[in-house]
Amino acid sequence: MIKYILAALLTLSCAITASAQEDWKLSTQKDGIKVYTRSVPNSKLKALKVDCNFNATLTQMTAILTDVKNRGEWVYHTKSFKFLKQASPTDIYYYSEVAMPWPLQNRDFIAQLVTSQNNTTKVVTIDGPLGENIIPVKEGVVRITDSKSKWLIIPIDKDEVKVEYVLQVDPGGTIPAWLVNMFASEGPIQSFKALKLQLKKPEYKDKQLAFVKDY
Repeated sequence: MIKYILAALLTLSCAITASAQEDWKLSTQKDGIKVYTRSVPNSKLKALKVDCNFNATLTQMTAILTDVKNRGEWVYHTKSFKFLKQASPTDIYYYSEVAMPWPLQNRDFIAQLVTSQNNTTKVVTIDGPLGENIIPVKEGVVRITDSKSKWLIIPIDKDEVKVEYVLQVDPGGTIPAWLVNMFASEGPIQSFKALKLQLKKPEYKDKQLAFVKDY
């Protein structure tokens, strides 16, 4: 177990170093869920990092995070999720609309989920870049054109993983500071709490994925 943890930490360290200096600051902590923020050059909005341990296997957690048809059940303030296409077992495209409080316009985006696993550390990485605009922009909805996200699923033990999520997004338009703060602090906590409940669903218990090897 120790060698996997050390190798995973080394992978994370290299990734952080390669992406320049990151000064993450703890913003919120609740129910084992930690939310960090950091400033982004040339942006008024901050990047988010969330981490939490889950009682799950690598396969179970990967299956849930890549199950876009059911993402609306746990992702904060989701109005709709729509599966678009699957280029390969590890490359999925989906559409999502984010519900915003009145009088603000909803936001939507098209994204990919690209999954890979390190053969040595067993760490699963799920990149979430924006995809092509294969769905027309809706009237009254602002299309997000600047967003980067990444999930890391790190094995701790046979039935325990550490999940780290990083998001940097520009929602476009004008959004009041109170709303930005709400999404930055409350959003990750609510999503990760709902994710824990999602893990209890029977369809994920014995899930098998050909592209993921468990601890």
